[in-house]
Amino acid sequence: MILQTEAIVLKTFDFRETSRIAHFYTRDHGKVSGVMKGIRKEPKKFGSSVERFSVNDIVYYQYRRSDLHLISQCDLKNFFFPIRQELPKSLAAYYILELVSVMLPPEEKNVSVYDLMLDFLNTLEQSADIHTLVHFFQIKILLYSGFKPHLDTCVKCRRIVRQQARFSPNEGGLVCRDCHTPDSNIHLISQGTVASILHVEKSPWTQCLRLKLTPRVREELKYTLNNFLVFHLGRRLKSARYL
Repeated sequence: MILQTEAIVLKTFDFRETSRIAHFYTRDHGKVSGVMKGIRKEPKKFGSSVERFSVNDIVYYQYRRSDLHLISQCDLKNFFFPIRQELPKSLAAYYILELVSVMLPPEEKNVSVYDLMLDFLNTLEQSADIHTLVHFFQIKILLYSGFKPHLDTCVKCRRIVRQQARFSPNEGGLVCRDCHTPDSNIHLISQGTVASILHVEKSPWTQCLRLKLTPRVREELKYTLNNFLVFHLGRRLKSARYL
């Protein structure tokens, strides 16, 4: 079956002497991998150099008995050159690519994730507040992938938490002061941080960008989100060390 879709390049690596394997996140088919035969020998055969986080129109032949398909056409749509000119922005882009690669299953359509990636990259071109954008992306990707933390009530007793609560990655969300948990990684989290996460979950991307974060909320978001992701992924992402 021949398929055509818009795609963001997640990563590539050389294959044999003349070809390259590329991993994409596509608008219509989710995470897709394919071989681009002869691209290293004849670069002009394709309309793109297949750089990471570039947006491309791709055409590929879908093999039914393999997860590795044949990419017959790849035409560049957006290179995001301003991001590539600044190392911190490039590292942030690499981080979200790795996060999507690890969290999302292959060939499962999720338009919300694709649009989130585009929103992040388009905003990153213009914004200097890189860490806030990364936190917004983390919150959204947890929501869209089905791993969002439980923040509406205590995960143990289901009562509304009205004061400073504890966040437990092992339990998957808030634990009130009256409930016991064996999680040794538990930590305090303020109502302002909880409210910020809930706001980002419920709001469109453009509205999230209007949210002003205090230094305390920024620190709590960094610690809470990174620990929650490490717990669920079972490891720390390689690109996270540079953020």
